[in-house]
Amino acid sequence: MMAYVDHAFSISDEDIMMETSYAVNNRPPFKEIGLAVALLVFGTLGIILGTFMAYNKVGGDRGHGLFFAILGCILFIPGFYYTRIAYYAYKGYKGFSFSNIPPV
Repeated sequence: MMAYVDHAFSISDEDIMMETSYAVNNRPPFKEIGLAVALLVFGTLGIILGTFMAYNKVGGDRGHGLFFAILGCILFIPGFYYTRIAYYAYKGYKGFSFSNIPPV
């Protein structure tokens, strides 16, 4: 007696061959990567300067420094995330592609 095999969810050689046809143009999106690196740099500077300002009470209180540190965090998080995706895609890590970076 033969076992029932549902071929609707199986992957054949044809399916694997079809996947590679759409990834022919995997060119780096320079404008988006530049924006990600700028967010990363300015976010890092904001965190460092904001911490320095809060510690030394620049502006009379810790509020100004805290504002810059929070703003730096808001810039740093997406900058780090998309710069990491671009770096891993450039290095050819499995699962990372320049198509994962949204257009600006």
